Amino acid sequence: MTSEPLRILVVLPMYGGSLPIGRYCARALTELGHTVRVFDAPALHPAFTGLSRLDLTPARKSALEADFLQVVAKAIWAQVEELAPQFVLALAQAPMSHRLLQKLRRAGVRTAMWFVEDYRIFTYWQAYAPLYDLFAVIQKEPFLAELAAVGQPHALYLPLAALPEFHRPLALSPAEQREYGSDIAFLGAGYPNRRLAFRPLAGRDFKIWGSDWEGENLLARNIQRGGSRISEEESVKVYNAARVNLNLHSSVSAKELVSHGDFVNPRTFELAAMGAFQLVDRRSLMDGLFAPDELATFDTPEEFYRKIDHFLAHPEEREAYVRRARARVLAEHTYEQRMKTLLAAMEDAFGPWRKDGREEGAPPILDAPLREELARLTASLGLPPHAPFEDVMDRLRHRTGPLNELETSLLFLDEWRKQYRK
Repeated sequence: MTSEPLRILVVLPMYGGSLPIGRYCARALTELGHTVRVFDAPALHPAFTGLSRLDLTPARKSALEADFLQVVAKAIWAQVEELAPQFVLALAQAPMSHRLLQKLRRAGVRTAMWFVEDYRIFTYWQAYAPLYDLFAVIQKEPFLAELAAVGQPHALYLPLAALPEFHRPLALSPAEQREYGSDIAFLGAGYPNRRLAFRPLAGRDFKIWGSDWEGENLLARNIQRGGSRISEEESVKVYNAARVNLNLHSSVSAKELVSHGDFVNPRTFELAAMGAFQLVDRRSLMDGLFAPDELATFDTPEEFYRKIDHFLAHPEEREAYVRRARARVLAEHTYEQRMKTLLAAMEDAFGPWRKDGREEGAPPILDAPLREELARLTASLGLPPHAPFEDVMDRLRHRTGPLNELETSLLFLDEWRKQYRK
């Protein structure tokens, strides 16, 4: 993999489960030393949803929504022009149009999508996958073969992960423990299989956090805050406070409470990184990620209820699972490791990253004290000593707080260079 820092644009979706994953990716890429800018699509979501409240026919609303998404694509291209990235990473549901992807390819900007969704349910990949240089997925066969069939030869199995500096053990205050703590907890949406599976637990010390539980009368007393959404920051407190966290993968069908699916959800990695105990339904791709003694699993509803009681009564067993699972995640399943794998796969498939002639480092005519001051500045911005001038300016413009004399001079110089180029 390249040791040179890259300029990377991460394009987030306007909403949905892949939104926090996109932020974790951007954070991990920054920690790896790359210059990263995030296209914050959620800022545009209120305007997009506002179109649906206009008193217009469905056809006119659809036309306006299509026009709006074209404007969003133009905004992404504006950030591309400003940052001049070598790589654009889009998360599932990111507002990337066909035209924009074609334009990026013509401009020589490499692209990838991390499709962190079930390909059987969300089928838009069929139209978009061939337009990306690389398509990373959380499932294996037959999905990989189907990608090849639609014209995407560069598919990468890339399971989900955790961000250890965020998904971490927390020491909760007594008040926080009272608010969030319980014998049993679940955080997530009220999918049909979960509603049925959780109803036998209604009379117990069981707290349900998250949205989409409307109409669930039997579990009404267990649902916290009326089913309002829980922030990522607060979710860490919820997971740390529970004795047994339930991790039942979602299913749109209630015929089978345990779906026996393939991909492993982000909650599995996040709970493990936090040192929080979880009881999770077994998935076919789990064996390649965790050892049998690292996750407490179940295959049937009967085993599910039996193991809840067992692990509540045996805290020492919970602690053993927690210790082993956390060690595994920290060693193999972090977003930094996933981003290294993704960038290496891009380089293996398409060769070294392009150079575009940007000047690197401080000119040799500078005297030693100024060179040292510039080196301290680049280090404070999280950049290597010989970072390109444009990368220094990009980080400097996005930093808050008062400017010193050197920073002010550099920003003035950058504005002068832009005017000179015009």
